[in-house]
Amino acid sequence: MEPFNVLFLCTGNSARSIMAEAILNAVGKNKFRAFSAGSHPAGTVNPFALELVEENRLPTKGLRSKDWNEFSKPGAPFMHFVFTVCDQAAAEPCPIWPGQPMTAHWGISDPAAVTGTEETKRKAFLAAYTELHRRISLFINLPVDKLSGLALKEKLDEIGRMQ
Repeated sequence: MEPFNVLFLCTGNSARSIMAEAILNAVGKNKFRAFSAGSHPAGTVNPFALELVEENRLPTKGLRSKDWNEFSKPGAPFMHFVFTVCDQAAAEPCPIWPGQPMTAHWGISDPAAVTGTEETKRKAFLAAYTELHRRISLFINLPVDKLSGLALKEKLDEIGRMQ
């Protein structure tokens, strides 16, 4: 069976969506293939995000900040799932993906927006990473191929509401 393609979207594609891509590709058990993109990509991966991915011994090869238009061009992989991870509570603009993939909003506070000491920033990145890992773990354990579209959508939304 071909893996399900999952796209994590955020505005800058430098931290949360990058970490989500790395986590899902590592724990997806060949059932999922993750990608990430941004509506206004920063152009670089945040060094704190990269550091955390490396500390957790996840592959970093291919991680880069990219525009979501890469995934709307001819020949781009078909997306089965699209998750937005931007934080609407902070009035952060959240991209909307056109088409028919299963979508859900999994808002995560932006660790890149945290100011202060390096330790404070690292704690913010760890909190975001931990939340993403927990949600992705719940997602990969769903019986995706056995749930109806509506039931699956409800489960995905529920994961996004978990605190």
